[in-house]
Amino acid sequence: MVFSSVVFLYIFLPIMLLIYFVVPKKLKNAVMILASLIFFAWGEIRYIFIMLLLAVMDFWCGKNIDKFYDDKKKKRVYLLIDVCVNLLILFFFKYADFIITNINNLTHLNIPLLNIPLPIGVSFNTFQSLSYIIDVYRGNVKCEKSFYNYLTYTTLFPQIIAGPIVRYETVDEELETKNISLDNFSKGMRRFIIGLGKKVLIANNIGMLWNILETGNYSELSMLLSWIGICAFALQIYFDFSGYSDMAIGLAWIFGMDFDENFNYPYISKSITEFWRRWHMTLGSWFRDYIYIPLGGNRKGLLKQIRNILIVWFLTGAWHGASWNFILWGVYFGIVLIIEKIFLLKILEKLPKVFRHIYSILLILVSWVIFAFEDLSKVFEYIKVMFTSDIIYNQESLYYLKNYLFIIVVGILCSLPIWKILKEKIDKKENKWLDILTSFGYLAIFLLSTASLVTDSFNPFLYFRF
Repeated sequence: MVFSSVVFLYIFLPIMLLIYFVVPKKLKNAVMILASLIFFAWGEIRYIFIMLLLAVMDFWCGKNIDKFYDDKKKKRVYLLIDVCVNLLILFFFKYADFIITNINNLTHLNIPLLNIPLPIGVSFNTFQSLSYIIDVYRGNVKCEKSFYNYLTYTTLFPQIIAGPIVRYETVDEELETKNISLDNFSKGMRRFIIGLGKKVLIANNIGMLWNILETGNYSELSMLLSWIGICAFALQIYFDFSGYSDMAIGLAWIFGMDFDENFNYPYISKSITEFWRRWHMTLGSWFRDYIYIPLGGNRKGLLKQIRNILIVWFLTGAWHGASWNFILWGVYFGIVLIIEKIFLLKILEKLPKVFRHIYSILLILVSWVIFAFEDLSKVFEYIKVMFTSDIIYNQESLYYLKNYLFIIVVGILCSLPIWKILKEKIDKKENKWLDILTSFGYLAIFLLSTASLVTDSFNPFLYFRF
């Protein structure tokens, strides 16, 4: 994994960017397609053919929906073909073994598992394809006339691995005419470096602590260490995922494109409702626009609204992984959001902000316990230690606190909008010395990240499995 990251960052990406900027405008999409196919082949070459076949099907169905737009029956047939095939591919690769395992457990059969590797970014790719075909069906966007352009969209390697989920309407014009400029290149490089620093310097380092604790004996943990551990996981998953999103958005700017933001400092939220407006925003908006609102949203009474929320959050949990802990995680948030909508938000609004923040962080941390362990018995065991352990703290907890306190504090500070506020002030002052100092800061982050990638073996990408 470390070797692949270094090769990608320092050999593949620079060469690809050089070719991209040298070739004529008409060939830029071709470079992006080729780069994407090489990137995916690096992970699992046989799945490229599935991706290409799905792209052909999406394009063909989109053109036929446009062709028969006034014929409701025909255009609905093409919509159903595309949606069903995309979902079948997703279910087969992601959920087949999960379903077989549960059938075996319920019936005491011994159906062999398929053990098929999960294609890289299958969940994100499926949701992008579905958003395109549904938007064409609804008339929100015109179908893409060029397969060349559509293939560029559906294989966009900067974000297809771990988001953000890019809708066709966001980039349709940029597939044809890209806004390539020195300013966008500079802005994109800075955003990419910030994302790289988040991932390599913060997520990886703080993830080492969680990696030690999650494989240990939870019953022997002190209460303090259990909280330190789940705080470490909360910071790891945030900086891992938001770091990747920053890198994808930065690369998009370099390519002359613009992706939607995916995170907006979620850990400053004062309610779970607010948290899900700030965390993985493109996924939240996808479920809102393609599941929640079509089901009726909040327009058909409280009972149906509760039903719709539970459906959305069951699917949100299932989307994250083929395991009961992810489904429980989704339902957990669905129940909390229902309670907030019915009465709790009104109570929270009357409380001081500090108590609202504490309430949100406590519920978020409990959710990450559910998310982190596929074995539900471990989930409940860990939560039990967090709230009922007889050992408040011990030498082990003090040892880990001492060794990881710095990176935990750095993670907490960087999860707050401090840098955003400072950057806005620096941009307003237009001081060349501040600009030079800021540039050295970006260079330092890049060099430190490079050194860390080369020397460290611990470099997981948590959202690769989704």
